[in-house]
Amino acid sequence: MITKSRIVGAVEIGTSKITVLVGELAGARLNVIGLGEHPSRGVVKGTVVDCPAAGEATHRAIVAAEHSIGARLQQVFLAQSGGHIDGFYHEAAVNVGGLEGRVSQFDIESVQNIAKSKALPPERTNVHYLRRPYYLDGTLVASPEDIRGNRLSVGIWHVHGDRHRIADNIHIIRNFNLPVSQLVLSGLASGNILTTPEERHHGILVIDIGAGTTDYAYYRNGRPFIAGVLPVGGSHLTNDLSLGLRITEGQADKIKTLHGRATVAAKDREDQVWLNGDHGIGDRHFPRMTIEQITAARVREIFDIVRKKLGTLYTPAETLSGVVVTGGTSSLPGIEDAAARVFEVTARLGQPRLEVSENLRQGQYSTVLGLLHQGLTQQVEETNSRPPGFFSKVRQAVDNFARL
Repeated sequence: MITKSRIVGAVEIGTSKITVLVGELAGARLNVIGLGEHPSRGVVKGTVVDCPAAGEATHRAIVAAEHSIGARLQQVFLAQSGGHIDGFYHEAAVNVGGLEGRVSQFDIESVQNIAKSKALPPERTNVHYLRRPYYLDGTLVASPEDIRGNRLSVGIWHVHGDRHRIADNIHIIRNFNLPVSQLVLSGLASGNILTTPEERHHGILVIDIGAGTTDYAYYRNGRPFIAGVLPVGGSHLTNDLSLGLRITEGQADKIKTLHGRATVAAKDREDQVWLNGDHGIGDRHFPRMTIEQITAARVREIFDIVRKKLGTLYTPAETLSGVVVTGGTSSLPGIEDAAARVFEVTARLGQPRLEVSENLRQGQYSTVLGLLHQGLTQQVEETNSRPPGFFSKVRQAVDNFARL
């Protein structure tokens, strides 16, 4: 018998499709018990631009997921992405005021609150506060409480977005009388399920290339240092092929799927591929090398932009666990090699750290699997260790978005 408190839904409103996963926690094992999908409508580059259209598509995916388990969802964790997401870094320091010069919980809370206090413009709202490690008198400490010192400092990476865009996402779910328990940045959700604590300690970069956006999360010292979103993804490869080969986007998407690569492997300029393959009337052929050059150039550009966004924070020496590439576009052959060349570290395709069916191990499901895992894990924490009302406070914060 399924316990309702252990059932969680995960929703990703993507550019190309809406995905809803339903899971339950059986001991330490995550079981995916339901799936609903529907092509997206009203979503451009990860951002809802037509609420009625996006709402209808989302509703169909939710109904399909509920039908697959024969029950109504009780709550969902919602992925957050889109080109409106941005971030900045703010650091703070306080003099240690605890007894005998030892760091107190009050000192820790004070420095965190100051680091979080940077004001945003009225149209922006915070999505995540990513705390970096503490430093006590210039020395990194994992947990500073009760350690002697004079000056405690910490940095926060503020992830923020357009408050109306975020409210639109929440409204779409709430319109079906479903509470949104938490918003989670897509890149962090993928990173949560694709990396181990040891990898995050040694430094690892997760890049999730979807249809309309690329989400990334960079971990060092066991924590996410920076996370963000680029308004470019796999659909841009399709568009490049459509323009370069003078074919429709539908034809270009087929060419990309069958013959696209993230690195150029073709050696013979005379090697041709056919559009339909039947050599009939209207069928056309194109140089394989040209196709690979077009797709490889766009993939290289995406990775170059991510590295530029990371700035001096990223160094190969601090990224010993390498790069993980996921998302629907990660199926492009050679994408690990392309990532390795740009970031100068080893690269691999993402694989979830859970036992799930083979079809769910595809990159396109990394975000919703990560959401599901986080949601169920937090439910266990709420039951075992969180103070009463903790998650009601989280849900209240989410509800505040929906009132905008």
